[in-house]
Amino acid sequence: MNWFTRFFQKKTSPTTSVSSSATATIAQETESHTPEQVFQQNLTSEQLKKFIPLRDLSEECIAKVPHATLMFHVDAIIFSRGQAAECVYYLLKGRVSMQPESDNSYEVAAGTTLATLPLNSGKLCGATCTALSDVNILQVSAELNQLWTRQCRHEVSSCVELLDIQLPEAIANQAFFNSFAQAYRNNQLRLPSLPNVAFKLKQAMQNDIGIDEAVDIIHIDPPIVTKLIQVANSPLYGSSSPITNCHDAVNRIGLDATRSLVMGISLKQLFQSSNKELMKGMQSIWKNSLFVSSLSFVLAQESGSNINPEDALLAGLIADIGAIPLLHFAEQCPDQYPGLAELEASLPYLRGPVGALVLHTLGFSGDLVDIPHHAENWHYESGEQLTLTDVVILAKLHSYFGSHKAKDLPYINSIPAYAKIKDRKLDADFSLMVLHRAQHRINIAMQLLS
Repeated sequence: MNWFTRFFQKKTSPTTSVSSSATATIAQETESHTPEQVFQQNLTSEQLKKFIPLRDLSEECIAKVPHATLMFHVDAIIFSRGQAAECVYYLLKGRVSMQPESDNSYEVAAGTTLATLPLNSGKLCGATCTALSDVNILQVSAELNQLWTRQCRHEVSSCVELLDIQLPEAIANQAFFNSFAQAYRNNQLRLPSLPNVAFKLKQAMQNDIGIDEAVDIIHIDPPIVTKLIQVANSPLYGSSSPITNCHDAVNRIGLDATRSLVMGISLKQLFQSSNKELMKGMQSIWKNSLFVSSLSFVLAQESGSNINPEDALLAGLIADIGAIPLLHFAEQCPDQYPGLAELEASLPYLRGPVGALVLHTLGFSGDLVDIPHHAENWHYESGEQLTLTDVVILAKLHSYFGSHKAKDLPYINSIPAYAKIKDRKLDADFSLMVLHRAQHRINIAMQLLS
């Protein structure tokens, strides 16, 4: 097992193997490999909430999800790679081997945090699952994916409407975070605004403008002109004839791609603070955003989809934009905020609602407003085709490979975005190849936006 295919290592409590007789027929209808036995009792809501994303669903939603508990003997194949995934599977007891389209397989053992994650998600099974011992498998209706998607989309809508921030227990009793949440609810956060050239270009392109009009706007900001010329002359656009003016640069890059690049270049100006410690935090988040943005660009090129790489670059760049109001709030409360490490640790809980608010306020489109909320929602199902959200999810996942966070990652073949990659080639081995081959392009993209 290679270094980035490791999962969670913490332990969870063992789960009792029980299920519903009313839903026992799920097995025969959706599973090509017949279980030895189907248990006839329901798992309680508390037991089901040990699994992701079931634990984040409401009690009402969980009550609607049919499930069954299946028993297989050692060496049984529970599901096969490429099989239509009409159910979601979790390991309750025993050990299984997972073989994706790769030379490397991996093992899942009951009683580990790895077992709280689904063995499959998305439209197709991303690996072949084989029992290494007698096993019990929790089989949940694919309706789970639909309920999770609907709840996630409702939460994004609620965030934009400023309904609430639910602080997790870890920070709920800290005065700083309660004050921040209250400021969010009262619409009193200091929100960033777009730099002049980005705002004017965004507004103008809502109408049918041409290259000449766009160049006139871009010339307002000479540093952006310089950056666009550098981009047009970079290996990203693979031309040997040098460009020396903004008009030719926009013509080579394309009008829509230019808009995304101008927005991306301009966003750096938003990551500013007069507090030295907080400025370090801003710079760290900007650097990480550049990396995710560059990976998004490369993955859009490699995905075999019609997603514009420049749109993916911008989408990756805004995934953590919700950090800006948080750090600005800390700047306003220097005696209250707990420290930079605590602020960064709170981002997984706050980046979604606050980032959606920032992007909504800046007038970004709906598909981009959703990005901060779903960027690390590994099991989010965005639809049939690969979307910008899927690309950012994959880029975020890749950005953690080789870091201390790698042990907390799902296997790439177990997330819905994986199945939408052309020929489903984005397995562990392919990811390493992409990271290796794309490193030069990533470095170029990061240099251009840094």
